[in-house]
Amino acid sequence: MGYEHIEVEFKDGLGTITLNRPPVNILNIAMMTEINEALDAWKEKKDLKVVLFNGKGKCFSAGVDVGEHMGDLAPKMIGAFHSMFRLMDQLGAVTVASVYGSCLGGGCELAVFCDLVVADDTAKFGQPEIQVGVLPPIAAQIMPRIIGRKAAMELILSGRIVSAQESMGMGLINKVVAKGDLSRETDEFIKPYLSLSAEVISITKKTIKAGLRDDFEPSLKVIEEIYLNELMRTTDAQEGLKAFLEKRTPEWKNC
Repeated sequence: MGYEHIEVEFKDGLGTITLNRPPVNILNIAMMTEINEALDAWKEKKDLKVVLFNGKGKCFSAGVDVGEHMGDLAPKMIGAFHSMFRLMDQLGAVTVASVYGSCLGGGCELAVFCDLVVADDTAKFGQPEIQVGVLPPIAAQIMPRIIGRKAAMELILSGRIVSAQESMGMGLINKVVAKGDLSRETDEFIKPYLSLSAEVISITKKTIKAGLRDDFEPSLKVIEEIYLNELMRTTDAQEGLKAFLEKRTPEWKNC
């Protein structure tokens, strides 16, 4: 199947989704819908062992299209965005992100939601949403579970952008490699998983999640409700998004 915004390949147990929406892989509804179609098609593949997200262009992804947060598009955007994570959660395969350059907002959420992350030393991670009057719903769900409450509070509430090295120190990612080595190092990193049983990988992932007693779906439903019915009804969320699009500093009303 041909896609406009992504490239998809499945070979020998490895499913690869390459973000290809120049120049900075902004995730819009159309692109996320394509990702969802690819992931959904792989649910039937008994031999799927690894799902790899990588990118082309200047960076992995600078985030979700801010214009599509506005008005009637917001529920559709959240629906397409969260479908990616729901599908990843349902797949039994090991999910891996191979990251370089800016990995921000929804792009950061896509990467760090993956089971494993390899990044080169140009990678920068962050959730700057709060600076434009919104919040990162997936980061709110997953980051406290990955890096702990204190570090997650700092990153999400400040919008601070951190280097690959600092991200690894926090436990947000698994490995940092030199610029220029990312593709080769990623291939080496995923090789051990491709030699395993797809069924055993799936059951093992299920067991790890059971051990955490931490179901993704119930918490995401609550987060969606807050995002769409509380956050998006505030004056400041609308002001922050408009200010970003108009390239000006937001004037907060605190309501």
